[in-house]
Amino acid sequence: MSFSIIGRSVAESVTLKLNETAAILRAKGEPVIHLGIGEPKSKAPLDAILAAASLLNSGEVRYTPADGIPALKQAIIRYTVDHYGRLVTPENVIASGGAKQSIMVALQAILDPQDEVVFPAPYWVSYPEMVKLCGAVPVPVHPEDGTFYPRLQDIEQVCGPYTKAIIINSPNNPTGAVYSEEFIADIVEFTEKRGIYLIMDDIYHRLIFHGKKAANCFKYLKGSLGDSKIILINGVSKQYAMTGFRIGWAVANKKLIEVMTNIQSHQTSGPSVILQTAAAGAINGIQSGVESLRTTLENNTRVMMEQLHAFTGLRVHEPDGTFYCFVDFSVYDKNSTKLAYFLLEKVRVITVPGIEFGLDGYLRLSTCGSIKDITQGIERIKWAIDPNSPNELFIGERKLTRDWL
Repeated sequence: MSFSIIGRSVAESVTLKLNETAAILRAKGEPVIHLGIGEPKSKAPLDAILAAASLLNSGEVRYTPADGIPALKQAIIRYTVDHYGRLVTPENVIASGGAKQSIMVALQAILDPQDEVVFPAPYWVSYPEMVKLCGAVPVPVHPEDGTFYPRLQDIEQVCGPYTKAIIINSPNNPTGAVYSEEFIADIVEFTEKRGIYLIMDDIYHRLIFHGKKAANCFKYLKGSLGDSKIILINGVSKQYAMTGFRIGWAVANKKLIEVMTNIQSHQTSGPSVILQTAAAGAINGIQSGVESLRTTLENNTRVMMEQLHAFTGLRVHEPDGTFYCFVDFSVYDKNSTKLAYFLLEKVRVITVPGIEFGLDGYLRLSTCGSIKDITQGIERIKWAIDPNSPNELFIGERKLTRDWL
């Protein structure tokens, strides 16, 4: 059986596969702790649920404009004013089936085969595969100083005549790093001078700790948005805990949005009107849930950091935001895939291998779960790999004896 070159080159989403694995094991009654999932436990905002329910009750569930319903576009415009200080028009906005589709449609609109897309490593697992889907070439950049904070010179070194776009994700998945104002200012200036598209993936920009704030890319835009190659990406999945609603958006110049709309119209005809209505309800509704989630995640992160510091030899970077800790476990095993499957087999803890984010030896651990999940999950991991931990462990009524250290 033959498949296309692109089809053969694209791997499955590891994070989605892990969610499937967790569901299967739980259905079998296994005591799984999922420290790999990027999904808040909070419920969707009541304003979102009521808005969707009202539309359902009306029975008027119809086709929508391919780029989004007017109510959602107006909500996104208001959001952009409130959080970025930039008034945009409906023609500058497209709503999609999640921020992932917004990025995908943007890439399809700007890339030709063999174009290059640059992004700092560690990176979100989907960036390389999305670039490959366009027949283009992903170019990850590892900061030369070994930190999780890229510098402009790191980016400059890999940009060449085929570079079409740069993707910046801050706060970053998987590291939780928030890139500095100086770096964002530099990257905006650099892309403007070089005529390179700048895709700002800001999906976590309201989930930041310790009083820090995400840099606003529009603050450093010297020209008008009409002439800009900045593509601002956001959505409701993370900050409003609406992962299953699959609504994201892009803000960019009108001509690009028009091309993206044309592409999306043939892909999906636009997102569901019910889910768009819910998203508009969340954006326009009471915002206290976002701060409540942020506070919960900050506390969960603190607990996880305390647990991780009890290990011998781990290199742990404290996240600035998001709901992830990206931890160097290479002192125990440099093969992150092998280690992740070992932990799943031995103690039923799901983690995400660092190699999927471009850095082997690391595991991404999620702080989305309960404090109990975090403490018991880290306890199980420590028991499985740390020789200094006790030789026996109880998981519920089951007593495990370690015979591999």
